[in-house]
Amino acid sequence: MDMPPDSRDGFDLLPKARSDIAQMSRKARDSVLSPADPGGWSIDWRHAVAARICRLHGIGGLDAGYLAKVADPAIAGLADPTHKGRDAAETVVLAFMDRVATTPREIVAGDITALTAAGVAEPDVVRLCEMAAFLAYQCRVAAGLALIAGGAQ
Repeated sequence: MDMPPDSRDGFDLLPKARSDIAQMSRKARDSVLSPADPGGWSIDWRHAVAARICRLHGIGGLDAGYLAKVADPAIAGLADPTHKGRDAAETVVLAFMDRVATTPREIVAGDITALTAAGVAEPDVVRLCEMAAFLAYQCRVAAGLALIAGGAQ
């Protein structure tokens, strides 16, 4: 599913009467992907992983907006879903994020245990889950609105 070329983030496809939803959604995005306290996940890392999740959801166009915000080429490479991670801990984290994005029903307590065993602090586990939840929301809203926009043509 590709976004219309003029769509920035999918939320701009909402009817003008629902601009409040778009505004609140963008505030949620900013608080999750560009927080004042990013914890263990840099802003670049968050945007690269956001692009990765958009790609895993098959939403063409959303990934480019996130990748444009990544300054470090080594981190930008994480947007490729075939990239396994730069170290053992990141490999565990990316595998978790990929599974949450593609098969959330299969997540079990052992997945969280694997994150903490890899050295991820509990607040950073919460941050990962917040990212995954927001991106699932954004991808689903964008896909639905793109279908509606395509159907109206």
